[in-house]
Parts: sequence; structure tokens; C-alpha cells
Amino acid sequence: MEISINNLSKQYVKTTALNNINLTINKGMFGLLGPNGAGKTTLMRILTTLLNKTSGTVKVNNIDIENKQQIREIIGYLPQEFSLYPKMTVFEAMDYLSLLAGIKSAKFRKQNIIELLEKVNLLKFKKTKVRALSGGMKRRLGIAQALINNPQLLIVDEPTAGLDPEERIRFRNLLSDFAKDRIVILSTHIAGDIEFTCNDLAILNKGNIVYQGSVTNLLKNAENSVWSVIIDRSKLNELRQKNTIISSVSEGHTARIKLLSKNKPFSHATMVKPTIEDAYMKLMKEVK
Repeated sequence: MEISINNLSKQYVKTTALNNINLTINKGMFGLLGPNGAGKTTLMRILTTLLNKTSGTVKVNNIDIENKQQIREIIGYLPQEFSLYPKMTVFEAMDYLSLLAGIKSAKFRKQNIIELLEKVNLLKFKKTKVRALSGGMKRRLGIAQALINNPQLLIVDEPTAGLDPEERIRFRNLLSDFAKDRIVILSTHIAGDIEFTCNDLAILNKGNIVYQGSVTNLLKNAENSVWSVIIDRSKLNELRQKNTIISSVSEGHTARIKLLSKNKPFSHATMVKPTIEDAYMKLMKEVK
């Protein structure tokens, strides 16, 4: 299973959403990271055949993206904003979507729905109205509906937006399980979602791919560049003018600062191990 993207562009009247990008994605969890407006959703919509490209080629498992019906048969998609028949029960909504997906056998639909709801830990809520589900439960139901046709490619756009920390961890673990035997593309602007689930990623900025490779190598790029220091709060503005501050926590008249710097910013500063968010911020600073 492979996705091959070559010289892909998407041009609007006044905006270039994707600028001649090249990307290869293999089985497993793949992260697509970038700020809002970077082109991530445009790429997702092209992959799901919901948006036509301007130029270039895209092949999913050697099927050209122009063969829309064939592509749709092997893809599952969970967009950032979606709704699922709020007045129906969880089972009714899944059954209706299964019918729309062309599954005619009532017996097979029931069996498939039960298995999917069990996978996303929603089986005990099968008689619950969709509108009564929590935000995290609705996202899990979204994954279940995206898996109705047992897709070879699952695309998830901003999967943890609006979820509390516990639901975010549960959702990331769920996606990792599904990625064992298919491609799962996780598109997000939250760097932490990538760090704990993906081995490989691409970073988009203003329609261009500015990084493609492993999470490990991205982290290596930020080594020896992240520092922690406690300073007087009165020096914060001066520090911001010289360095990129990643985080700042006030402690009385002082502040504990985490910042990016090529050189040791203060004699009492301590070098710290970078997170993917640190590495991402360093990269984005370099490409601006």
C-alpha cells in the first residue's frame, strides 16, 4: 500500500494552496503537520476526491486519483467538522451509513457495525442518540463510520480538536491500532498528536513541503537549541526581541522560560531535550 504524489499543485484565483509538492506515504501512521492555512485540508480533500487538483499526479495503491469511484471504495475520511444524524441512535446512524455505502445484507451490516462499535468502545452506547454523545465519543463514532467499508487508507483531519486530554490520548491510541494494517494520515496543527503516534511526517507551510522524514530526525534538528532558564519578569520583552520563546510560566517576580537559541542565552540556562513542538517551532522559524 502506497500513496505517490508527484508535482501536485492546487491553484485558486488569487492563492496557491499547494505548490508543486512531492510526497510518498507508506503503510502505518503518517503525520501531516502545519499551521492553519498551510494547505493540509486542501491536500486531504484532493486525496479523498472531494476537490480537483490543478496539476500533477496522485496515485493511491497505484490507482490514479482521477478514478474517483475506485478511490472512494478504498478510502475512509473523518473531516474536522462532521455531523451524524443527531436524532438517530448510534446503531441507526451506522446502519443508514452502511446502506449508503452499498452494504445490502442486513445480517452483515449488523455484524460489521457491532464489530466497529466494539473497536471504538461505543458498543454499550449503540441505543444512545447521537446528539447525547460527548465530543470524544462523537469523534470515535466518526472513526467507526469511516471504517465501514474497511478502507485501505484512513484520512483524519484535526482529530483531537476540542477533546480533553484523556480523550485525546484515547483517540491517538485508537488511530495507532488501526494503522497496523493500513495507511492512516493524521492531519493536524497540534505537534503533540504527531510525536506520540507517527514515525514519519511531512510539514506543510504556505503550500510547500518544508520537511519530510522521520520524527526522530526532526527532533535531532533541534538538539542543542532548546534552553530552560529562570529570569526576572522585567527582562521578558528584551528576551523576546532576541529569541523565540516557546513557553513562559510566571513564578512571582520571575518567570521560567523555555526558548530557542543557537548559543547559551544566560550563564545559568540549562539545555533541555527538545519535544516535537520545539523542533517544529525551530523549523518554522528557519523557513520564514
